[in-house]
This record gives sequence, structure tokens and C-alpha cells, in this order.
Amino acid sequence: MLASNYSGFSLEAGTDEAGRGCLCGPVVAAAVILPKHFTHPFLNDSKQLSEKKREELRPFIEEHAIAFGVSFVWQEEVDKINVLQASITAMHRAIEMLKTQPEYIIVDGNKFRNYNNIPHETIVKGDAKYLSIAAASVLAKTYRDEYMAKIHQEFPMYNWAKNKGYPTKEHRNGIREFGVTKYHRKTFKLLPEQTKLDL
Repeated sequence: MLASNYSGFSLEAGTDEAGRGCLCGPVVAAAVILPKHFTHPFLNDSKQLSEKKREELRPFIEEHAIAFGVSFVWQEEVDKINVLQASITAMHRAIEMLKTQPEYIIVDGNKFRNYNNIPHETIVKGDAKYLSIAAASVLAKTYRDEYMAKIHQEFPMYNWAKNKGYPTKEHRNGIREFGVTKYHRKTFKLLPEQTKLDL
């Protein structure tokens, strides 16, 4: 069972991101402060849940959270600042959107930058350990998936509605056949056979 609190502070925000390993589209992060006795029968790390369960959880989390924020860092910015910085920036922006300022922040993963001098802790696989990080992972993933399904309408040949921009065989075949779009991250190795040009 996931723990409800790490720090002992009642206003503890959990934060997580989605889309870091994708070849296109934004990195999306969410931050969530849950009430003390929040519970849900199947809330877990979003990667462990079916799409249907994540979609079911999203309105429940939004309705019951003390506060939540979701932020997008677009592919142009990802290319400019690199994907790790984009993830941390997205998490900072999501925390900034919280209507209630957290007293403590718990972060999925092992990298974070201090935010407004609020104490924080990074927790590897935190989305499978703490409810607020799991809730943030569900929001980040559902908002990002919804966006990828939307831009799939514009470029159906990559099947982003299904692969969400991850480097699947189908997505890479689409890049080989149709080239890259404005949504692709230009600094990423989009194809395994890509080599750097000798300039």
C-alpha cells in the first residue's frame, strides 16, 4: 500500500513528470497536495495502471486534492535546455500553480533543484511509494496523453494516439518514411542509425 506522507508536514506536495523519454511533444509535470485521509482503491504509479483507470482517477484526484497544478514544457524548450532541466522546470512550474503553498515537496526520481527554499526530498520510484507522487504521475500522464491524441489528428502517420511519442518501432518507421515534424525534439536521437555530421 502507498504511504500518505513522507515528511510529517500536512501540506506536502508530490510531483512527477511524464514524457521524458519521448521523441516528440512536451514534458508534462504535475504537483499535487492531498488531504490527510485521502484514499483510493487503485491509485498507484501511473505506469502500473491501464489508460481507463488513469482516466477514471484524474477527475477524482482533481476533485479531492487540496491543490494541484499541471505544466507543459514544449519541445522547443526541451531542445534548448535539455530534457532533465525541462523535467525539473516543468515540476517547478506545476508547484508554482498550486493555490496552496506546500510546506514540503517530495519528488519522483533523484534529481531536483531547490524551489523557493521549500524543503524537499527526491525519492526513486516515489510514484510507487507515496500517494501524492502517484496522483501527480496520473495527472501528468493523462494530460500529456490527451495532448498527444490531439496532435495525432494533425500527423496520424506516426500513430501518437497509441505510442504517445515514445520511440516505438512504428513511430521510428514513420520518421524514416515521412521525416520529422514541428513536434519532434530536434536534439534527440530520433533514429538508431543517426550519426553526427562531421562539421
